[in-house]
Amino acid sequence: MSERAAITLASHPRLAAHRRLHFDKARETWTIQAPERAFMLDEIAHAIVSRCDGTATTGDIIDDLCKSFPDAPRAAIENDVLALLQDFADKGVMAL
Repeated sequence: MSERAAITLASHPRLAAHRRLHFDKARETWTIQAPERAFMLDEIAHAIVSRCDGTATTGDIIDDLCKSFPDAPRAAIENDVLALLQDFADKGVMAL
């Protein structure tokens, strides 16, 4: 059994190899295209994933989202970011 990669505030998340962020014009939504599957993103998921460039840390992404969504509690943003990135890491969509 392989070790689960845990997302932390110091992680540098990015899309894994052969995955790409794509705007689906027919559905008017953002998706992550992966071999043999696609993940449809809502507005919040897109806001998170679009910041995952492999340079910014998870903490940097949370800070940036707090500036973009000043009415949202920081703890809620942090929980959402960590949960989404962990789910995508577990599915092999996100690399650290």
